[in-house]
Amino acid sequence: MYFCGKVVVMDLQTRKLNLITYLSQIQDESFIDKIEEILYKKSPIEDVSFKPFTQEDLIQRIKSSERDFAEGKFKTQEELETLSLNW
Repeated sequence: MYFCGKVVVMDLQTRKLNLITYLSQIQDESFIDKIEEILYKKSPIEDVSFKPFTQEDLIQRIKSSERDFAEGKFKTQEELETLSLNW
């Protein structure tokens, strides 16, 4: 666990241990059922409603991104890092 500004940041191992401790104390079986439902549901890729991009879609996205970049509609790495501190 470490501090980043005013936010306490825990490493992944600590977060997992805290979650295990929390879950081990739950007595509500319906809550556990809901957690299992989330854990064992199909991944989005297996979802039949998933539709991959067409080549035309990808080309349009590239053109749009290049236009945005040319017009200065982007954020630098430093700007994104500053913004992420407030999440």
